[in-house]
Amino acid sequence: MKKLALIAGSGDLPLEFVKSVKKQSKNLVVFALKDMASLELNKEADKIYWLDIGEYTKFVFLLLKERIKQVVLLGKVSKNVIYKTDKYEKKAKQAISSLHNKKDYSILKQITKHFARIGIEVVDGIDFLSHLLVEKGILGNENIDKKIEEDIIFGYEIAKKIADLDIGQTIIVKDKSVVAVEAMEGTDNTIERAREIAGESCVMIKVSRSNQDLRWDVPTIGLDTMKKLVENQYKAIAIESKKMFILNKEEVISLAKEKGVIIRIL
Repeated sequence: MKKLALIAGSGDLPLEFVKSVKKQSKNLVVFALKDMASLELNKEADKIYWLDIGEYTKFVFLLLKERIKQVVLLGKVSKNVIYKTDKYEKKAKQAISSLHNKKDYSILKQITKHFARIGIEVVDGIDFLSHLLVEKGILGNENIDKKIEEDIIFGYEIAKKIADLDIGQTIIVKDKSVVAVEAMEGTDNTIERAREIAGESCVMIKVSRSNQDLRWDVPTIGLDTMKKLVENQYKAIAIESKKMFILNKEEVISLAKEKGVIIRIL
């Protein structure tokens, strides 16, 4: 296997990836984004470099020094970093300004092209994270009533269209009405905003794009998502089978059962 690097954003997914790679005794170098990536990576990674986003020259130097041939991108990177370029190096600023638009996939395509120019391939990390994928069914509280199921069916096609427009991958539904659509603010803020608008008993639907490129993004939920749903008194969450990750699966299901939140896998 070619020497592999991980570019780690926030959340637990990069940490899960590092642990899984270590179990398979693969050679991995981690490039962790400052003020985003978990400090727990320092304990788990055999080799780690911490970089500011936009620190282009040092990053490329380290990639070449380490003889990296393949890169995996995992973890959240807040979309608003495209507007906070004060500390970006000149080449990083030029890359952002040269974009035709600033949709997620436009940015990720540009990053992939830059890697290709120095002989590095962006690959997906599915081989190391397949245990996080889920099959169709109902988890947590399995007593799903007709009203919730109808909200999920109603919202699913809308969510797919929103995702394919590269706006966001999460919508909130209540009584067959779209309460909130995720955009740049992220899933947690969308969950809270919907509660403020429509009160309790909302349903969250999170989907993949029809052309989801697993090299760049695998939609993920975890314990923090479930805690946020419980805190805001949601009835259910629906996600897609075989296209999305559930982190800390046992804890997520246990909390859902305890608090009566349905996890519907479509």
